[in-house]
Amino acid sequence: MYKKLFTPGPTHVREKILNAQAAPMLHHRTKEYSELQRQATTKLQQLLYTKQHVYLYASSSTGMMEGSVRQASKKKILNTVNGAFSKRWHEITVANNIPCDTVEAPWGEAITPELVDEALSSGEYDALTVVFNETSTGLMNPVKEIAALVREKYPEVLILVDGVSGMAGAKIEFDAWGLDVCLAGTQKCFALPPGLTVCAVSDRARERALEIPNAGYYFSYQQMDKKYDKHQTPATPAVSLIQALNAQLDDILVVEGLENHWKRHEEMAAYVQNWARKYFGLFSDEKYLSLTLTNVKNTRGIDVAELNNRLALRGAAISNGYGPLKEKCFRIAHMGDLTLDDAKWITAQIEDILEL
Repeated sequence: MYKKLFTPGPTHVREKILNAQAAPMLHHRTKEYSELQRQATTKLQQLLYTKQHVYLYASSSTGMMEGSVRQASKKKILNTVNGAFSKRWHEITVANNIPCDTVEAPWGEAITPELVDEALSSGEYDALTVVFNETSTGLMNPVKEIAALVREKYPEVLILVDGVSGMAGAKIEFDAWGLDVCLAGTQKCFALPPGLTVCAVSDRARERALEIPNAGYYFSYQQMDKKYDKHQTPATPAVSLIQALNAQLDDILVVEGLENHWKRHEEMAAYVQNWARKYFGLFSDEKYLSLTLTNVKNTRGIDVAELNNRLALRGAAISNGYGPLKEKCFRIAHMGDLTLDDAKWITAQIEDILEL
């Protein structure tokens, strides 16, 4: 049975976008493909408010998380950890035998500029990882403020951002904030199927990568740059997904308009958060709530798995709490092509099922 997805990824994909993937296949060394990639890249630069390089990788976001840390540091990386996916970045760094440490905050609390400042003051680090939107907790770290602190006091430190469940749902001003890497998979706020990762990379991060031994091959910025100006990729790209991405970006930038796009996500977030406050509670710090995902604290002790079973009969799916938060929370995504009416519908279904 078809279910409308209110999950944090993969998210609901419109029929128009599904159909865009069915366009005739292009060979990736033709002028036609180059024009497709040129269009998509230009639009992504507009979405991310950047004039620097934006790459397209046939990969999940986790692949590019690994690729980015392998190209970032000549000294040591500081991984900020306050949830499952920020912890994953640290695990990836350790698995690649790259010197690193962590600075941690409890789940549901933000990584603040003050925490970062204290850790970086040792002078040991030349790269920092941070998750923009922590999917496991429904919290949005203050990346803009963290980056401002790093740029002012620690200009040699590269800032690597996991934007996986935030990019295209919340504004990320890559150049103005002074970020060095920001990556995201298309199966979340872009509302595309999985398999494609967007990654913006600063000029100085590309320069740093040239100085790193054993920086890898597939995710190498240097390898990507060999084909970048030709609007191609060194390995075979996910052509069908890029066709769908190009169509989706037209709808975001032209049909809806970028400011309206951000506003829609803000309105959905406010509605679901207010609903959660009324009937349950919110897990994360109120000052840092996500604009794309609400993590609802299960204050009523409901059976979340059974709720999802009953929602499935009505054609919808939400997500249980992540990891240690399973059954203690449930997560409602409000990202991608979902609307305020969709948010009102899913919460009404939950009210009806639970007789709230």
